[in-house]
Parts: sequence; C-alpha cells; structure tokens
Amino acid sequence: MKGGNKPIYVIGHRNPDTDSICSAIGYANLKQAHGVNAVAARCGKINNETKYALEYFKVNQPLLLTDLYPRVKDVALECKTVVRQHDTLRHLGEVMRKSELQSVPVTDSGGELVGIVTVSDLAKRYFLELGLQSLVEMRVRYRDIIQATEAKVLVAGDENELIEGNIIIASGSAFSTVSILNRKDIVLVGDRSAETLLKFLECGISCLVVTQNSRIAPEVLEEAEKKGVFIMLTPYDTYTVGRLINQCVPIRRIMKSDPVCFRPMDLLSDIKGIMDKHRYRSYPVVENGKLVGLVSADEIMLPEREKVILVDHNERGQAIEGIEDGKIVEIIDHHRLGGVQTSEPIYIHQEPVGCTCTIVANMYWDQDVDIPPSIAGLLMSAIISDTVLFKSPTCTPKDRKTAERLAQIAGVDLKEYGLAMLRAGAGIGDKTPAEIAKNDLKEFKIGDYKIIVSQISVMDPSEILNIEDNIIAFMKENCEREGFDMHLLMATDILEEATYLLYVGSPRTLIGEAFHKDTSGNHIFLPGVMSRKKQIVPPLSEAVKRIKPQ
Repeated sequence: MKGGNKPIYVIGHRNPDTDSICSAIGYANLKQAHGVNAVAARCGKINNETKYALEYFKVNQPLLLTDLYPRVKDVALECKTVVRQHDTLRHLGEVMRKSELQSVPVTDSGGELVGIVTVSDLAKRYFLELGLQSLVEMRVRYRDIIQATEAKVLVAGDENELIEGNIIIASGSAFSTVSILNRKDIVLVGDRSAETLLKFLECGISCLVVTQNSRIAPEVLEEAEKKGVFIMLTPYDTYTVGRLINQCVPIRRIMKSDPVCFRPMDLLSDIKGIMDKHRYRSYPVVENGKLVGLVSADEIMLPEREKVILVDHNERGQAIEGIEDGKIVEIIDHHRLGGVQTSEPIYIHQEPVGCTCTIVANMYWDQDVDIPPSIAGLLMSAIISDTVLFKSPTCTPKDRKTAERLAQIAGVDLKEYGLAMLRAGAGIGDKTPAEIAKNDLKEFKIGDYKIIVSQISVMDPSEILNIEDNIIAFMKENCEREGFDMHLLMATDILEEATYLLYVGSPRTLIGEAFHKDTSGNHIFLPGVMSRKKQIVPPLSEAVKRIKPQ
C-alpha cells in the first residue's frame, strides 16, 4: 500500500538470461550497501542455466514483476476508520464527525467488508424522519437505547433483548396515552405523577424512559420490579430522547451492501471508468474478502511512479511492460544505445564489455564495497554465460580478469564451474517448439523493420534441426500475431563455436546481404558466430542500409 520508503526496482530485460538476473541481484545489493531501498526484480521466467547458478550459490530468485502499470496498491491508503455492521447510527455520526470522512467502510466482527455507508445515507435517514421510527424490524436492543440516551437503569431487565413494541411519547393526558398503548411498547415520559406512571405499567409496556432526570416515586419502581419492566432515567428532554432513539438503528440497515470495491492489484486504468460512473469519494480495497485500505478518487489522478534501474538493456522494446509509466533513474548496460527516453538527466554507466556483471563487479571495487561470496559467484556466472566461457568475440580482457577475481572470492574453480553451468543450460530439455523459439528473446528495431532475435545454446545442434519444421511454424505464427517483420533463432553450438540461424519473415534478402549466404531454406550455418550483440545485430544493421525496401 501507499506510503513508506518505496523501493527502487533493479530489473533486466524481458525473457531474462543469466546476465540480466545476476546483474539485477548484484547491483541491488550494491545499492543496499549504500542505504538505498533497492529490490532485485525480473520480468520473465528464469532459464535452466540461471537456475543452476542461483541454486549453486544459494540465492533466491528476484521478485517477479509483470509490468509497471500503476495499480490500486500504489495509491491506496490504510483504512484506520471502520464501523461494524451492528454499530448504531449515533456511533456512526460520531465517527464521521471526528474523522471528517464522507464515507466509512462497514465490516463484520471478523473484519470482512459487508458494506459502505456515506454521509448522504445518514442524511437521508434523518431527512425521512417525520416522527419516531418503528424499531421492531430494525433489531434494536434495549442496550442500544441505554447507550444512545446515556440513561441510568433504575429497574433492570435483559439488555440484550430485542425491542418488540413501538415508541410512544406520553405528551397528552394519561387517558389518551393509555388508549394507544400496547404490550411491549416503550413510553417516553417527563415529570408525571406516580398515579399516571402506574397506569402505564398496567398496560403491559416493556420499558419506561423518564426524561430530564425527573423524580420517580418508590411505588412506581416497586411495581416495575414486580412486572419486569425496564425503567431508565435520562438527562435529555423528551424531544431529544426521541431523536436519540431514532439513532439506535444498526448501521447495516442503511448501509450500501455489496459496495463497489477494488483489489490491490487492479490496474488504475481499469478502475477509472468505474469511478467516473459511480462518482463516490472513496472506495474500499479488499483482499480475500478482508478490508485492506481505501482508494480516493482524488489520489488516483496523480499516482507516484515506480522507480526502476535498468540493467543489461536500454531499449524500450526489451524493457518490462509499462516502462513508460515508470521512472527510470539509472541504466547499467553493455549494449548499443536503443532510444529509451527519460524525463530528466539520469546516471548511465555503459561500457563495451562482454557482460553487464563485469561493470557491476568493478563498481563494487571502485566504491570500496566488499562483494559477498554468493554475489561474486553470480556475477562470475553471468560473465561465463555472456562470453560462453571467454569464447565469444564480445569477451574482453576486462571480462576475463574480472571473472578470475570473482572466482577467487566465490571459492570456485572458474573453468570447472563454468563448464558445469553451461552444460546445465545447454540443450532443449523438455522445451516445446514455442519455448525454444522464444528462448532468450530480444526485440530490435533495425531500419524500418521490427525483428526478434532469440538464442539457445546447445551441445548437439541436431536437437534443434530435428524439429526445425515445428519451430519455424511457431516463428511464422508469432510474427503474424505480434506484428514483427522477422523472427530469427540462433541455435549456438557451444562445442563447435558456431551457430545455426533459423529465420522467417521478410525481407529474406536482409539475411542474405548481412551474412552473404543463400537464404532459400529456413536456416544458414554461421561458423565462428556466437554473439547476437556483436555478430548478428551489427551485420543486419549495416545490411538494411544496402537493400531496397520491400
């Protein structure tokens, strides 16, 4: 719920790889060391390679965020003022007067929301009062009258008993009052003679409310005791007592049951229309039936944006859904600039190295912050992954030197661990053709074309080529459904240091121009190619300048 020190989410790209996850964890930990409320997050499923690294170094997966769109939880306020459904209107009026609220949620004794009551509901009740209201159907108890009128009980009965008669004001003669009395009625009376009060008792009434602390003769009290009739003494005048008794009605009798309410995870964009339709000042927020807060129609207009630090990417197409509704405060990355716009200057740290975690690790050392062994292990894992154990052309001497230093801190053999981790992530396992096609997926805008480039590492490329037709079918369907011009899948052979590039869409001439290959089939073989960032995207970006628009 709104309030407190909101976190800054450190998050990588969609379809996260090991660098995306580990750089988020590592950089969040560095920010925490400086007292920042940073939380590592992810916006996709973790792959087998990353899972191996997390389990090996005993680190939990980052928080899963599906999007940054503002939700009810971001603007909801803690609800400190509630009433129970059996509370009286008098209690409600006091609550509203003290809290200055226009509407108050109503709960049952277990805290579950059962309704909401507004000032207009209360005003309507009073406006309709043309006389004393019947309490027979309202399930009002004698204790409610005692509390409302601040009465002193002179002759007691069962205070929890429900009222069964009408309220009668003895304003006329004793004769006229007796003529309208019925059994179980409640009589409001001022300073009257003992003879008159005894006549009222003879009619079988259930309660005598004596106003303005008027004197009551002993014989009246004795007779009331014999007949089991309540006698109450109140300091208020008869008119005021009548109004107070009208306020004994339980709140549930005037509340709006089944009120319009929202859940913490509801999108603000989804509830605005509902608010415009009903035009209430505030709405209950419930979770599993329990009241957890209130959302104000005024607050929804200016929600505080979620603050995010982007790691391992800087392109909007690769960022978490709703990034436009978040506030980017930093970018830590090793890719090309991709056009993310910010509302104000921010801190950006980009270097032409093979892995974002290389940057993060050196930031620890530059800032003289010790790296915990588990974090060092994850940062090292990401460098191994992105550089394919230093075989990728993206690998720099800084990557290797950083990984070696991190391995010492983590207490592992760099090559032995690296091969085990790559082996855990290689191969298709039980992945479906759709999951293979979307593995480590990134979106790019190359020239005027929207292109997806996925990548999967394998020890045996035949795993992919044997089901190529099924993978290609999904890639075609995905392009049509999502509106992309092309979908490319890199099936990278770790042992042979080569890639089989599967492709669908148009223009196919872009593939042929970029890699100087015959593109009449569904894949081409690219020896020595292992890096999407350095060996796939740059040739495509150059080729698009040379081909004619389709």
